[in-house]
Amino acid sequence: MTTTSSSASAPNHLSNVWFSVTPLQVSHGQGCWVTTTDGEEYLDFAGGIAVNSTGHSHPAVVKAIADQAARFIHAQVNVFRHDLLEPLAARLADLAPGAIDTFFFANSGAEITEAAVKLAKQVTKRPHVVVFSGSFHGRTHMAMAMTTSKTGYRSGHAPLPAGVFVAPYPDPLAADPDAEVRRALAGFDHLLKSLTAPDETACVILEPVLGEGGYVPAPPAFIHGLVERCREHGILFVADEVQSGFGRTGKMFAVEHYDIEPDVICMAKGIASGFPFSALGIRRELDDKWPKGSHGGTYGGNAMGCAAALATIEIMTAPGFLDNVVARGEQLQAGIRELQREHTVITQVRGLGLMVGTEFADAARVAAIQQHCLTEGHLILMNAGTYGTCLRWMPPLVVNEREIDLALAAFAAALKATA
Repeated sequence: MTTTSSSASAPNHLSNVWFSVTPLQVSHGQGCWVTTTDGEEYLDFAGGIAVNSTGHSHPAVVKAIADQAARFIHAQVNVFRHDLLEPLAARLADLAPGAIDTFFFANSGAEITEAAVKLAKQVTKRPHVVVFSGSFHGRTHMAMAMTTSKTGYRSGHAPLPAGVFVAPYPDPLAADPDAEVRRALAGFDHLLKSLTAPDETACVILEPVLGEGGYVPAPPAFIHGLVERCREHGILFVADEVQSGFGRTGKMFAVEHYDIEPDVICMAKGIASGFPFSALGIRRELDDKWPKGSHGGTYGGNAMGCAAALATIEIMTAPGFLDNVVARGEQLQAGIRELQREHTVITQVRGLGLMVGTEFADAARVAAIQQHCLTEGHLILMNAGTYGTCLRWMPPLVVNEREIDLALAAFAAALKATA
């Protein structure tokens, strides 16, 4: 089979700054499948980079957006308040971990991580931020300064904002995981002694599961150690759940796997099934210290986005939805591990729910497998990790057993073909 691509003679008025995972020209999608303009179907296990949580064009989400568009496309939040803002905030308060009960809305993950930093600086009156090796927090200037997973996200944009310090993240391939956690926590302690004192550190921002850094779940002892240190020093603990939130790991939020309570939580991607929407979750007592008018945004709290988010939440909280995420994640990991016994080039299989990473020793092999899956298996996958050695699996959360089997079959064929 061959992939579908645009005509070489067709005019191109689009920026070339976007990288391309595939050359596909798509006309529509349904569930876990996309259809090209030539009528070929592909199984989409990129899921809009973990955005299409309820699949492509879920009918309930489509209806919610259409119904809302007939009432308001945009009702600007500084001018007046539309009638879905508070219902969505209340629903999020029900779902959010711990005492988080107050929400600010924006459009993207980068915007919301920037909002988290602005809040933390206002609340603590401290200037610095600690992030972790392998992190990805966005592509705006401050978010770039907090992103350490690849130089390609930062290169050529210096100077970046100051006041960002990078602490070590445990290496998932370390021979002694417990010793590796101790090493990483010691590195964090050293940072507070050598570069940014606790009383000048506003927040620690951590992805509970590294996203672009390689789909690496934080070891429980590591994340608990960080929270303890934050509490001791009055540093806000910010959970960046832009990619791991909204059912991706089999729980509504990844921090639920660790039984911890962040001070701030960043939400985006899967929150609205592909409609651009993001939310910052905080406690009311923190929000009360955020000066009125010191942050905002023209499109934040967009009415159609709120409708899409509410519809998405209804789907995700239906009985059995998260059970399917867990079951399909177990099916996927079991299938990959079975293949690992035959193909030792796979060095590790890791992840939570449907946020699964397959680690290889060689980035070129990952690229070859991706290409074979696309051209021969009609399966769309993406890589991750600083060195591009992680093949990541992030299908829509509505994926079924048959679709997982189809993906595994395409992966198995690619492993053999590229050996």
